[in-house]
Amino acid sequence: MERLPHEKGFLVSWDQLHRDARAMSWRLDGHGPGPDGSWKAIVGITRGGLVPAAIVARELNIRVIDTISVKGYNHQTQHPPQVIKAPQADLMGDGEGILVVDDLVDSGRTVELVRSLYPRAHFATIYAKPKGKMQVDTYVTEVSQDTWIFFPWDTALQYVQPFRGTD
Repeated sequence: MERLPHEKGFLVSWDQLHRDARAMSWRLDGHGPGPDGSWKAIVGITRGGLVPAAIVARELNIRVIDTISVKGYNHQTQHPPQVIKAPQADLMGDGEGILVVDDLVDSGRTVELVRSLYPRAHFATIYAKPKGKMQVDTYVTEVSQDTWIFFPWDTALQYVQPFRGTD
């Protein structure tokens, strides 16, 4: 039986996202290039990276936060990514000391684009799919390529049919 993308879904609650972002913070703590292992700044890839970036910034006491807006999806359809808002140029340089955060690496095309602009940045995502995981330096949880992740900002509570249907 063929399934729609949402039928092999991984529903992430706000609580789970917060726990996973904190776990990512623990992995990143002390691994920055600063003398004490600190990071110069954090850049969230919008929109999915905003919440994880805020949590990681709090946990690692990073005060300088910026964003890069990359559009690579239209609902559940992927398109070639394009930068529609860049971070502050004098902050970024080649990315040295910058922690770039996103919610998910899927195909890896978004990270590949951003890495081409900031090759010395450290890329971290909470979730990683097999095709894209080699593009990031740090991730917390791997999910299968055919899993669609439903983030808490994309969902509402409602009834769902059982996975195998009903009798």
